[in-house]
Amino acid sequence: MVTTSSRILDDIARLATDAAGAAQGVRREVETVVKTQIERLLRDMDVVTREEFEAVRDMALLAREENDRLAARIAALEAGAPGPGKSAA
Repeated sequence: MVTTSSRILDDIARLATDAAGAAQGVRREVETVVKTQIERLLRDMDVVTREEFEAVRDMALLAREENDRLAARIAALEAGAPGPGKSAA
């Protein structure tokens, strides 16, 4: 009876191990399908990637800094140059 009981427990343990392995395989398959679908949805929506967003943001920051420098330069030139109605002395 001990051998039969031990064999049954071994079979149950093997079945449980196989079921856990199968469950992990199914989980990985579902994750792959969901990830693929989400990537396709984002591609169809024409959503930018993080890298593209950060590159454009950096370009915008540089353009803003240059714009501020040019505005300050124009203000300085206008302050020093005679305007309409002012005489150049």
